[in-house]
Amino acid sequence: MNTASGKRWRHPGGKLRELGPEALSDAELLAILISAGIKGKPAERIADEVLAKFGSFNEMANQPLKQFREIKGLGAVKTHRIAAALEIARRMGEKGA
Repeated sequence: MNTASGKRWRHPGGKLRELGPEALSDAELLAILISAGIKGKPAERIADEVLAKFGSFNEMANQPLKQFREIKGLGAVKTHRIAAALEIARRMGEKGA
């Protein structure tokens, strides 16, 4: 998580706070929803695995929750957070917001 200035954040939340959400990659945004990783596997790595498995946020939105639970480090709470965020995005798009 480096920027052109070489600054490094411990978690993408600091980068979001300083540079704004548009400066974050899809994996960094997803890592914020995941929040904490598990021993030996930070949230950023879990986010990378989710995106590698599904390819994009659009593809993630079309998956059953059990598909997310197959990724080590994603339990029920983290999966529900992701599902809720995807549903919010879907509803915003539906209403043209």
